[in-house]
Amino acid sequence: MRSLRTGSTLASRVTGALTGALTGALTGVALLGGLLLPAPAAHAADAPLRDLADAKGKVIGTAVTGSRLTGTYGEIAAREFNALTPGNAMKWGSVEPTRGSFDWAEADRIVDFAEANGQQVRGHTLVWHSQNPNWLTNGTWTAAELRQLMTDHIATEVGRYRGRLATWDVVNEPFNEDGTYRQTLWYNGLGADYIAEALTAARAADPSAELYINDYNVEGVNAKSTALYNLVRDLKARGVPIDGVGLQAHLILGQVPSTLQQNIQRFADLGVDVAITELDIRMNLPSDSGKLAQQAAEYKQVVNACVAVDRCVGVTVWGFTDSDSWIPDTFPGQGAATPYDENYAPKPAYYAIAEALGGTTTPPADACTATYSIVNQWNTGFTGQVRIACDGAALSSWKVDWTYGAGQRITQAWNATCNQLGAAVTCSNASYNGTVPDGGSVTFGFNGTWSGSNPVPVVTLG
Repeated sequence: MRSLRTGSTLASRVTGALTGALTGALTGVALLGGLLLPAPAAHAADAPLRDLADAKGKVIGTAVTGSRLTGTYGEIAAREFNALTPGNAMKWGSVEPTRGSFDWAEADRIVDFAEANGQQVRGHTLVWHSQNPNWLTNGTWTAAELRQLMTDHIATEVGRYRGRLATWDVVNEPFNEDGTYRQTLWYNGLGADYIAEALTAARAADPSAELYINDYNVEGVNAKSTALYNLVRDLKARGVPIDGVGLQAHLILGQVPSTLQQNIQRFADLGVDVAITELDIRMNLPSDSGKLAQQAAEYKQVVNACVAVDRCVGVTVWGFTDSDSWIPDTFPGQGAATPYDENYAPKPAYYAIAEALGGTTTPPADACTATYSIVNQWNTGFTGQVRIACDGAALSSWKVDWTYGAGQRITQAWNATCNQLGAAVTCSNASYNGTVPDGGSVTFGFNGTWSGSNPVPVVTLG
């Protein structure tokens, strides 16, 4: 949908009353505990995203600006993605700015680049309320004229790329937030059936292309997505050609819908494919390591939801680099929404996508560590703590394990959930402290009993 830039309750803490000797500390090294995210630009996934996606039979795509498909931008676009979406180049206002006068240069450049690099193309978009040419928007048309303009446009553009594009977003953003139809040139002039007419025209122009309806704020189960669901169900019942539903997924940090996978599945159960078509996750600027770690966990959540549903064909990010993102211009003070920063360095989100697609990453040695220490000790008891710290990586969740060697028993813990079975202890993060950003740390504590000796155990973070 959206344009790319064109230039552009803690537990109480109880400690012993008697002070004892501090007996030391021992460190353990994390190996992919929860979600371990290497620091940007220092390490790579074990394979390009497109290879990981291919192995799962999924699409991993990106929207691109055709004129930038050279140098580092072009190299990343070709190496990491198996599908491209033109950010602006196929919109009506771009291809036919003057009635009867067409400019296909930018669109052709993207299609040619994709074909040269073994990538599929998602056509975007044919019938939309926005980014139309002035002559169309400001014209006075009868219903018959408007219908002819729409169907001719579809025939011309889809016909030009017949057999070359895998998918078309035929109708974009037809609904309001309450599930009513958006008042647009098309709806006002032709009624709700403009959608069926557009889909039918697109099928005639290229029988091999998959035809989608695409919209935003339809990622979770809500009034808008239910209206879209009902429309697709009705179109299927009428025999109108509809192959898929696009969930744009322009998301805000901390607001990924909890019903995302459920929603994907209900559309799939209608017998259509589903795609995440325009994924980005924006945050208030400036970004920091904590926000980037949370963003990574949410990228992984979205991709996991798609991977979990057979008929979710894949995920497209709306621009892979912050230097080509629409967010800062449209939402001042927000940004950092894509998997790469403005200097083409992969962010934690990139590695999270790789992990969701079944890949692994190579974190720095000793990037995250767990340090056990005894901070207070008396005749029968002690207070201990474990500090988890990261330098060169980040965690979205954590768990530590150790085995006591002298019969010690934990009696109470805070800032973690701890369980002990015999000598073996496992502690995991509380609901509020799972994230450990690069350069940050969290600490949890516990009380215990001892007798005879209280040696420091070996701790592993895993």
